[in-house]
Order: sequence, then C-alpha cells, then structure tokens
Amino acid sequence: MEHLYAPWRYEYVSEEKIEGCVFCHIAKNIDDEKMQVLFADEHCYIVMNKFPYSPGHMMVIPFFHTSNIEDLQDEVWMQMSIRVRQGVKLLKEVMPCEGVNIGMNLGRAAGAGIEQHVHYHMLPRWLGDTNFITSIGGARIYPATFEEIFKKLKDNASKYFI
Repeated sequence: MEHLYAPWRYEYVSEEKIEGCVFCHIAKNIDDEKMQVLFADEHCYIVMNKFPYSPGHMMVIPFFHTSNIEDLQDEVWMQMSIRVRQGVKLLKEVMPCEGVNIGMNLGRAAGAGIEQHVHYHMLPRWLGDTNFITSIGGARIYPATFEEIFKKLKDNASKYFI
C-alpha cells in the first residue's frame, strides 16, 4: 500500500480548539500574525483559509456575527463585495491563477463548515487542478507551503485592498 504524507495537516487534528466562533476569535486577535489576516477595514477582514481547498484560498468575513446575510447592513454587504472584487484581482495577478471560484455556503445544508458566521470564499483555480490524484487518491498537491503563499499574498495585499 502506498502512503501519502501531509504533515501540515497534523496541526488540524492536534491544535487547541477555539471556544465559540472562530471568525469572532480572529476578529478579536486581528493583529496576531498567527491569524493570517491579509487585510482589515472597519466592516470586514480578509483571511487565508487555514485548511484550504486550493492554495491561496481566502475568505472575506464581516466583523458582525450573523449566520444570515439579510442581517448585514447594506454598507457592510457592499464593502464585502468590494473586498471580494479586490481579492480576485490579487489572486489573478499574484498567484497567478487562471480562474477564481467565489461564493458563500449559507447553512449546513449548503455545505457551510462554519455556519454561524457568514463569509465569502475566493478560491484560485488552475486548469487541471482537479486531476487524477484528487479524483482517485483523494489528495491535493500544493506547489508551495501555506506560509509561502500567505507571505506572497500578504506582501502584495496593500496594493489591492485600498
């Protein structure tokens, strides 16, 4: 039997679990480098997905805690939308990716992993990024470490999130 090792995933199963909402925890610790926040304004922040679907997977998260987008003030919703647009540009130009999936999973039935706090996903995509290893082996291959990707995006974030 072949074995694939993913030592970076050990943190997922071994790290101390955050009590309550993980996104509110990040918001309260926005300046902590461990939180991997790329940018923040008065309404929302952009953070790397710690356990990404694809390298460079980012999220836009409002500071306001709610599971319903209809509870967000119009100003917050508009600012989040602007940040998504800026984040897509960052991913296209800095990663550089060939496409980007954006979206929200609202509620557990829709696939939300953290359903109590709404958030946008921005997933960079490349042609062939769901090849045989993903389909047959159930594994993803990343061309760089999480830290390398975070640093690349963080170093360029101020050029895009204005």
